[in-house]
Amino acid sequence: MTFRAMRRGAQQLPPEECEAILREGSAGVLAVLGDGGWPYTVPMSYVWHNGCVYFHCARAGHKLDAIRACEKVSFCVVAQDRVVPEEYTTYYRSVVVFAAAEEVTDPDESRAALAALADKYHPTGAPEDRDRSINRQFPALTVLRLTPVHITGKQARELMRKRETPKSP
Repeated sequence: MTFRAMRRGAQQLPPEECEAILREGSAGVLAVLGDGGWPYTVPMSYVWHNGCVYFHCARAGHKLDAIRACEKVSFCVVAQDRVVPEEYTTYYRSVVVFAAAEEVTDPDESRAALAALADKYHPTGAPEDRDRSINRQFPALTVLRLTPVHITGKQARELMRKRETPKSP
């Protein structure tokens, strides 16, 4: 599949900046093809791990049904969205991942993804507490992996200019 070129290509973020946003973001919005062909979006806690997006959900529900019906999803992470009223705009940076979504069936991969999630959101937590929590919740969870097919990022023009402006000593 060929993805459209960004209309404002000069605002496109390089791959390493897209990955940094994915590593550092606290939440993203998952978009799936929902019931009756209606788009369904839901905010998600996630982790960027081994080149994929991982998250967990219950063993049943709208999101999981949609993914089982159509693996093609997109996932958006907004790194910055600062409203600048006097300029009638926002200074934004965001990334969109187009991906194939699938349930992780390997328990070791699932546990590794859950450990990465736990470490992301509680980096100072004790590993034994993390593992106890994972073991307690594991039977009720489904871990999903989004394997990227295409990743694109964009930023406001104003941020490009600010980055190009030399800093004063």
